[in-house]
Amino acid sequence: MKKSFLLILLTFGLSIQGFNKMSFNPISNLVVKIELLSNKFSISKEAIKHALNAYEKLKLSGQILNQRYLTIADFSKPSSEKRLFIIDINKMELVLQTLVAHGRNSGTLFAKAFSNKNESYQSSLGFYITGDIYKGKHGMSLQLSGIESGINDNAKKRAIVMHGANYVNNQLIKQQGYIGRSLGCPAVPQNEVKEIIHTIKGASLLYIYAPSNNYTKKSKLINEPALIG
Repeated sequence: MKKSFLLILLTFGLSIQGFNKMSFNPISNLVVKIELLSNKFSISKEAIKHALNAYEKLKLSGQILNQRYLTIADFSKPSSEKRLFIIDINKMELVLQTLVAHGRNSGTLFAKAFSNKNESYQSSLGFYITGDIYKGKHGMSLQLSGIESGINDNAKKRAIVMHGANYVNNQLIKQQGYIGRSLGCPAVPQNEVKEIIHTIKGASLLYIYAPSNNYTKKSKLINEPALIG
């Protein structure tokens, strides 16, 4: 009888321990991912924290269908640096790192001004869900849906898409110190656009980040209870 009672207690104790570990794993895993990605790939820690929190929330709500990839455009970096990161979340590996343009009225070397208004020719910060591939005036392009109200939800009206551009190249950096600028689109190198678009198409998450207090205050995705503090 005593042996049976001790066995029940031991089993119960192990079950509680297992439950506690499972309960804390999502948070601890996110913290580990943030440190790993920031240190390994030299991405802003704040950008990764925001992106991973939003990724988990949007995945749970069913908005992300292509769950393998997370893309971050880190506009805390100058346009002369490769600041577009496509991350394989399953393998915790960097699939691709390349140049990406910001809007012509957002700044020259750094993107500092942002807008959701039509014909502002500025970039819009925040979270986007990638859509379908289509052929437009820039050739192969990828539809983007801005999902943050008042921040980037005019993306479709403004024709903000991902496309290739001849002004996004290393030669311009050598000549003038920065790449060309778009009308607000996150334009990428022409020789890499096909690979990029085919990788992140079909409802994956794109986060365009810059250290902006105004954005941080307005973003519901960031201000809603986070998985990590």
